Amino acid sequence: MYIVNLLAIVVPIAMFYSAPLIFTALGGVFSERSGVINIGLEGLMIIGAFSSVVFNLAYAEVFGALTPWLSILVAAIIGGLFSVMHAVASISFRADQTVSGVAINLMALGLGVFLTRELYDKGQTDMVSQPFYTQSVPILSDIPIIGNIFFSGTYYTSYIAIAVAVIAWFVIYKTPFGLRLRAVGEHPMAADTNGINVIKTRYIAVILSGILAGIGGAIYAQTITFNFSGSTIVGQGFMSIAAVIFGKWHPIGALGAALFFGFAQSLSVVSGTIPFLANVPNVYLVIAPYVFTILALAGFIGRAEAPKANGVPYIKGGR
Repeated sequence: MYIVNLLAIVVPIAMFYSAPLIFTALGGVFSERSGVINIGLEGLMIIGAFSSVVFNLAYAEVFGALTPWLSILVAAIIGGLFSVMHAVASISFRADQTVSGVAINLMALGLGVFLTRELYDKGQTDMVSQPFYTQSVPILSDIPIIGNIFFSGTYYTSYIAIAVAVIAWFVIYKTPFGLRLRAVGEHPMAADTNGINVIKTRYIAVILSGILAGIGGAIYAQTITFNFSGSTIVGQGFMSIAAVIFGKWHPIGALGAALFFGFAQSLSVVSGTIPFLANVPNVYLVIAPYVFTILALAGFIGRAEAPKANGVPYIKGGR
């Protein structure tokens, strides 16, 4: 019974820490499956978190309980628009994709902090009054044992993230668009020869990555921090990139990796309920996700094969 009670505490927290990582990692999967490396996922999460919090604070009284959902929509749009800069630089101008992604990270953080000071005259925003709230799923939460562990006291966004991962798998592996996406990422010249518009497909994939990363940032800001500052997103975008690699550029693999990293993030919160972690200094639990990220990459990056054209700009008729 103790194990069941422990899981009922740990699993929901791990799930809502995982949700932002799942969305962002799926964005990375779409982008890199098309052959475009997106190091800018961190920056896209930042701009998504910032825009969602600003919208939430401005319109909470107008839209009430609907506000956080609309904030996610706003973050998705802003994230998609922000990712266009990366698409133009890396696809149209064939700039170094890593440098372009780093530029997105620096620009998003600088812009978010600057606008926060301009709008709120301080280094962080106010706390949102309409965040997401933990809920229990009707009927499913009444299932003995399982209901208490998986369907009680968590956010609906966690279930949506898992559902989106399944949808992403279906899109990438079971639809004509997914076939074109994978073809462009593996052998763009052959795809072009067969009538696939390589540039258009890559643009769609990169913009999708911006939309999903923006959603990830919005969910993180409205379920965990409840405000925005320069330290709201601190490495979650890079964890998502690690989840893409750890998951071998597969949506379900990225889902599993994001759940693992989400659990690692939750350790500092749930440590008091786990006997063998209770006496571990909190600083070690706070850095645990980053240590696990490094260990995961060190152990699996050599065994995971990226799409063959990943990071290679396509020049029509050139290669």
